[in-house]
Amino acid sequence: MFTKEIYTNRREVLKSKFESGILLFPGNGESPMNYTDNTYRFRQDSSFSYYFGINFPNLVGVIDIDENKSWIFGNDYTIDDIVWMGSQASIAERVQPFGIEHIAPLSHLETYLTKALQKVRKIHYLPPYRAETKIQLLNWLDIHPQKVMEGASTQFVKAVVNQRNIKSAEEIKEIEKAVNITVDMHLAAMHMVRPGITEAQIAARVHEVALAAGADISFPIIATINGQTLHNHYHGNTLEKGKMFLLDAGAELESLYCGDMSSTIPVDLKFTPRQREIYNIALKGHEAAIAALQPGIRFMDIHLLAARTIAEGLKELGLMKGDAEEAVIKGAHALFFPCGLGHMMGMDVHDMENLGEVYVGYDGKPKSTMFGLKSLRLGRELEPGHVLTIEPGIYFIPELIDVWKAEKRHEEFLNYDKIETYRNFGGLRNEEDFVITEDGYKLLGKPLPKTVDSVEYERAKPRI
Repeated sequence: MFTKEIYTNRREVLKSKFESGILLFPGNGESPMNYTDNTYRFRQDSSFSYYFGINFPNLVGVIDIDENKSWIFGNDYTIDDIVWMGSQASIAERVQPFGIEHIAPLSHLETYLTKALQKVRKIHYLPPYRAETKIQLLNWLDIHPQKVMEGASTQFVKAVVNQRNIKSAEEIKEIEKAVNITVDMHLAAMHMVRPGITEAQIAARVHEVALAAGADISFPIIATINGQTLHNHYHGNTLEKGKMFLLDAGAELESLYCGDMSSTIPVDLKFTPRQREIYNIALKGHEAAIAALQPGIRFMDIHLLAARTIAEGLKELGLMKGDAEEAVIKGAHALFFPCGLGHMMGMDVHDMENLGEVYVGYDGKPKSTMFGLKSLRLGRELEPGHVLTIEPGIYFIPELIDVWKAEKRHEEFLNYDKIETYRNFGGLRNEEDFVITEDGYKLLGKPLPKTVDSVEYERAKPRI
């Protein structure tokens, strides 16, 4: 947690964006796996945590603009709870470190909100992402779950996004802690990868590193020999000679700040010549994107720079043809690079994605609908304090190749005969985390091997 003054100041900054009304922050509750007492790991809502700090379930935060008060509504544990859980702090004790002076039982919240509605006061809430939150809003505000997204406050969303998008020095410090653990997770995998071991064994070891450091994972681990599947959470394969292993994993601290990194590792001690060629093309796009990071430049333009760099490399290899810049403008490169270059990162691994990419990543401007480009989560002009990922990749997706080839799509830019010889290649990417500074950028955390030579050097170290 941060100091009381930081949380108080965050709430004051948010209040200054509103002339009147109530800002409603439903915290997350426990989520049962199969019966009430057997729950998933509790994970607090990030915006609730950002402004109120309390990592405890079934609380609701309220910032009353007109009365200039911050409230926490919640219930203390009963003796029956304590029998099973041990001694527990009271709500009053829990809120004290965060500068919140007003508390009330959860049962008082509905009355509080009903009185506000009767006075025709505006109650702002953020777009809910959990079904139970939608039901709560139905009970509190009489908004049907099917209409609840329409009633979310755009003013509230914009105020929270603009504040949370700029990371403070204290936040950067937390993110770097998470990234350093994330690096250790990837190093563990690099030392473990070999023929005959399973994806599940590596995923388990990667998760263990996070847990042993007092953290957890920031998203379900991607640990696969089928890197062409962008979000592959299946861990049932055994690693084989001649394959590559893609790991996409990150740590999440108790403070909810995250790391997110990807690495591609040859199952053998060295990359094959073909793997090395494709890997280096993706890495060249990666490095070109990093070099372009600075305040005032649109991330969209950096994405297109990485795409052109990759297209030029694939052209040299004979997989693409024609003018590389024109190919990228028309979207031909998306056969190999169908996703975005990166995304915002912070308390959420895809920061504030629940509030809407158009606000977080595009400053309210519309996104592209073109295949590939529509998957770019971040396109806005960069500012000091933005934390983001850089993660270009090259993917050979057999099903996508078949569809495009049958449609003769972008034949002027794609050499389908050559592409067919790579259809079972798989996919690869590297991913690192950066903060935009006043005069450029800074890599967050300690570096992870990413050149062919440095990865092979790491692989040659004694194995676990």
